[in-house]
Amino acid sequence: MKTTIFKAAFFVCLAAPAVADPCRDLFFDEASFTVCEAQAGDDLRLWLHDPEGALIGTPERLLDQLAPGESLSFAMNAGMYHPDRLPVGLYIENGTEHHPIVTTEGPGNFGLLPNGVFCMADTLSVIESRAFADAPPACTNATQSGPMLVIDGALHPKFLPDSDSLNIRNGVGVSADGQTAWFAISNEPVTFHHFARLFRDELGTPDALYLDGSISRLVIPAQNRADLGLPMGPIIGLVTRD
Repeated sequence: MKTTIFKAAFFVCLAAPAVADPCRDLFFDEASFTVCEAQAGDDLRLWLHDPEGALIGTPERLLDQLAPGESLSFAMNAGMYHPDRLPVGLYIENGTEHHPIVTTEGPGNFGLLPNGVFCMADTLSVIESRAFADAPPACTNATQSGPMLVIDGALHPKFLPDSDSLNIRNGVGVSADGQTAWFAISNEPVTFHHFARLFRDELGTPDALYLDGSISRLVIPAQNRADLGLPMGPIIGLVTRD
């Protein structure tokens, strides 16, 4: 995976006392992944536009959105988006719904039903989209994407173990008690089946959601990691205070 190093100016926040790194590299079934962990109650945020309405899009502009004393632990793509970078499905940021949920089948990975919603509230959850639409929970932040990777402990029925569709992929899975979320990205191209098994078999998540594919990017300032790529649409990340 191509990465770049942030300019020194963007690492002023790292002068604060060190905190535990939420991200780790691991190998699963002979492929490399990076997994970042967050807990219910952590400062998980979604970003799309800055206060003036301009697309944030890049790691550098994302760091500009932080208040004094705040640091970014990690960030990555938060779901699929149109060419104008606006979200394809449900998008709730700070309690405001900016795009409604989409429950119809359609082309591409997003429309490969079942897809789902990652909801951030008092607990964390990945919920199948039609179940979400039938009984919407109160999410402070939420993003819809697809397909689901793991549904009630089972892999998505359309995933094939011998598929030749290989891509960099990122996604999120949640523990059964809703207290922990794992955000993962493959550091090399993998199949949907392989990526889904990472969440089910290695991380033990009963539900997991695909966020994006070949354009996926991970930013970890403490590791000087900022994957190269086009400007992102919705971004999800963990913020800590110095």
